[in-house]
Amino acid sequence: MIVLIPKGCYYYSIFLCEYFSLNPEGVTLFPSGNLITIAEGFSTLLSNMIFMSGTFSQLYIQIVFAVKGRENLIASGWKDELNKYIAGIIKGKEQKSIIVNGMPDHIHAFIGLRPIMSISDLVRDIKNNSSNFINNKKWLKGKFSWQEGYGAFSYSHSHIEKVYNYILNQEDHHKKKTFREEYVGFLKKFEVDYNEKYLFEWYN
Repeated sequence: MIVLIPKGCYYYSIFLCEYFSLNPEGVTLFPSGNLITIAEGFSTLLSNMIFMSGTFSQLYIQIVFAVKGRENLIASGWKDELNKYIAGIIKGKEQKSIIVNGMPDHIHAFIGLRPIMSISDLVRDIKNNSSNFINNKKWLKGKFSWQEGYGAFSYSHSHIEKVYNYILNQEDHHKKKTFREEYVGFLKKFEVDYNEKYLFEWYN
């Protein structure tokens, strides 16, 4: 089937041109042998545009990462400011920050993830920008940095409130278990294969 489209009309949507492989003369080929009218051609284009343009996602990810050396460096005096700054980084990347909280040696960030960037790129930017923020503030005598690696765990919409409250009440949870017990517990719960050799550095 050959569709004839007047020159210039298809420039209203560049992605339609790419999808239908329109050539400079305004002609595109369909897998059949009949000639259809311009009106019918536009109808086909528009229906496909509506179908293709709707990208929907519902991804909820909890990210966990630790201070280098697992040292208790995140002080209560500036913890909230750091959490707000990390939330700002996430929002600046056009992602949804649901909650950021943690302990002196690690951070939990619960994120509504849009598939416009990878998790690894987002974590990299969070770590780089937040470590620079801490060092520029001179909250510590030495240089602050995050430990390599992170955990990322996905949840359904029905778990949002439960995960939010879990992260909100980190201090209470860690009265009962260490960070190592918590982190390994996540790996086992989500059935993630892991090697102790490549986990965070543990000192407790």
